Amino acid sequence: LVDVIWDDQPAPPQAPFTAYADTLAGESHASKRARLTAKHETGVTVLTLPDSIAWLLNIRGTDIDRNPVPQSFALLYHDGQVDLFARAGKAAAIKDHLGPDVRICEGDLILALNDLDGQVRIDPKSCPVQIANALTRADIVHQTDPCILPKAVKNPTEIAGARAAHLRDASAMVRFLTWLDATAPQGGLTEIDVVMQLETYRRETNQLRDISFETICGAGPNGAIVHYRVSEATNRAVNTGELLLVDSGGQYLDGTTDITRTLAVGTPPPDTAACYTRVLQGMIAISIARFPKGVAGNHLDALARTPLWAAGLDYDHGTGHGVGAYLSVHEGPQGISRRATTPLEPGMILSNEPGYYRNGAFGIRIENLITVIDAPTLAGADVRTMFSFETLTWVPFDRRLIDVQILTQTERDWIDTYHAATLAKIGPLVEGDVLAWLQTACLPLDIK
Repeated sequence: LVDVIWDDQPAPPQAPFTAYADTLAGESHASKRARLTAKHETGVTVLTLPDSIAWLLNIRGTDIDRNPVPQSFALLYHDGQVDLFARAGKAAAIKDHLGPDVRICEGDLILALNDLDGQVRIDPKSCPVQIANALTRADIVHQTDPCILPKAVKNPTEIAGARAAHLRDASAMVRFLTWLDATAPQGGLTEIDVVMQLETYRRETNQLRDISFETICGAGPNGAIVHYRVSEATNRAVNTGELLLVDSGGQYLDGTTDITRTLAVGTPPPDTAACYTRVLQGMIAISIARFPKGVAGNHLDALARTPLWAAGLDYDHGTGHGVGAYLSVHEGPQGISRRATTPLEPGMILSNEPGYYRNGAFGIRIENLITVIDAPTLAGADVRTMFSFETLTWVPFDRRLIDVQILTQTERDWIDTYHAATLAKIGPLVEGDVLAWLQTACLPLDIK
């Protein structure tokens, strides 16, 4: 109905789809199609999510800002063949990549659906009503999009790509933090200035395809707005004696990043160090967690909140979301929250981002990305499958905001080990003033 009244509707995106190399995907689309249809002897599955189609066929697009996905629909047949429905000309450049078993269809999707009979599988959580209504001759079966879970469980090639992307992104972040530390206390910066400078450093890697979402940059009380997006109307000065929350990420061919750091501009405001440290304790608790196979994110969420709960504090968002492999920065079904019921599996990438927000005063969030791995075997432990997390993000925390007296020895050791690893990994990628800043930022906690 909106099309009837939308007089100035812009034209559809015209940029062509692109092939995503097997060397980056880690598996050919033929292998993926065969794997997803191995148990089907008949029928067809309707795929309506752009990121599912992008993953299945190893293709990407620029149709949606910040998300490298192609706007399309697909029919996945029981024998692994696919009909890919796209606007005229959009898929022409990837015809050879797709091969003979993937037919490019530029005709009317609804008419094609009208002709389908037999068993047709749709995901009621994501399938548009118009598509379901068009299946007039079909025996409709409800099932979860078959790409969702395989897409979430990254293969070794995708994990290796994520590691490389995070090192590259961290070098840009460290350059940014060096600049911010030197510039912000002098005054004159605004939130928009900070956003633009950070994106400049990412683009100077010469490998950034796009940012992965609109950067959240909240100075002072704006940091307490969880999903704040700066505009010309809200643009606030970055003042000394306040906190600055910066949540950002990049899209690279080999991975998607998402990182949040909260920083003191000059002398930290009273009470912020204690709050920051409790948020950091929660992030560490997730980082070092060991858990048996079958555990989901809803079982782990409280670990991140316990240090805050002990002080009568909390936050009103999930602790973590899934992240794609050069796909959507928010990806399901994995997550760390009270609603995340999908068991975690090795290869899943998640964010780890507890926070604390005091309305009208400041906001604190600290975020690393992590991936699920098989946990090392412990002497004397039960014989059962255990998982843990590998950290992917390597950027220092603001030592000025860490109250060492609150930390346990385990937490102090984790921070020092993390900073030592950060210096070892990122130090060779930077030089000069940036390297000097990084060396200071990564000093052990007992060195002032």
